[in-house]
Amino acid sequence: MYSYDRQLILEDGTVYKGYGFGANKALAGEVVFNTGMTGYQETLSDPSYNGQIVTFTYPLIGNYGINRDDFETINPSIKGLIVREVCKKPSNFRTEYSLDEVLKELNIPGISGIDTRSLTRKIREHGTIKGIITDLCMDPEEQLENLRKTDLPTNQIEQVSTQKAFLSSGNGYRVVLVDFGMKSGILRELNERNCDIVVVPHNVTAAEIFRLNPDGIMLSNGPGDPEDVPETIEMLKEVMPKIPVFGICMGHQLIALASGAKTYKLKFGHRGANHPVKNLITGKVDITSQNHGFSVDIESLKDTDLELTHLSVNDKTCEGVRHKKYPVFSVQYHPEASPGPHDPNYLFDQFIDYMREFKENK
Repeated sequence: MYSYDRQLILEDGTVYKGYGFGANKALAGEVVFNTGMTGYQETLSDPSYNGQIVTFTYPLIGNYGINRDDFETINPSIKGLIVREVCKKPSNFRTEYSLDEVLKELNIPGISGIDTRSLTRKIREHGTIKGIITDLCMDPEEQLENLRKTDLPTNQIEQVSTQKAFLSSGNGYRVVLVDFGMKSGILRELNERNCDIVVVPHNVTAAEIFRLNPDGIMLSNGPGDPEDVPETIEMLKEVMPKIPVFGICMGHQLIALASGAKTYKLKFGHRGANHPVKNLITGKVDITSQNHGFSVDIESLKDTDLELTHLSVNDKTCEGVRHKKYPVFSVQYHPEASPGPHDPNYLFDQFIDYMREFKENK
């Protein structure tokens, strides 16, 4: 039997002892949980997890390994992984590396062997909580004191957004994709529809977007608090009356703020590949992939030109809106489905329809 060699320390003083894998490095972050049964590679490389330590509720992680094709970004920025059991000898025809090997390469620590059910219940009861993964030889009291002094970053979108614009050429509608921490799945869905895509930084101005003469604007997912990017909110106020806009996750929240609605932080967020969402227009329920810690306040929509289009079946929170006057709509979940079900892929086709109608009526 191996001896414990690593510990997870939470800001409330709780200490979980376990076994280390990945990098032997002390990193602090917000501890959250993900309920997906698969998709750990996409999860660890999702920029929306920037600055967070991810707990997987599914007990065995790493069994099908890691491959080169399923990363959602080139430079993952999570602060750590917490699992019940990690598989160090994966078996799958696509496997190129083990989870342990990739985390070592990315300099990300992991801890296994702890009671992830207990940890998940704690987060559900008390809300998201700061934590740090350290070597067991480190003094927990000293680490706890340092952890409590550590402030979570407020420039998370800046950390994960592209710094320079780049093209992903196609022959269809021109889409300006504003990168707040874009998953590659969004780019893939637009490429499959032959869009001519220009990916731009999060702080792009309305004037810069107008110069590109797009048929539509896509707002990507991203980490953190949407109120941390007020310049984007001002940009959206200028472009929404003039160009079709489709927002996903962070993009959804920013559209709401630009329209006069409010957002708030959820107690423990929605993270996983199995969240039911009701489409209030069709009456159908989609099973969706989600990753967000903030939500749009439904009550605040009443004083805006937005109407609620999608509702979470689990907790009745806002999952989608559309504008009453402009060709603008958004969803809180991830229709690009990486990882997760493909139920909501039709929203990209809806975006194409918005752009077609906009162009025909110019």
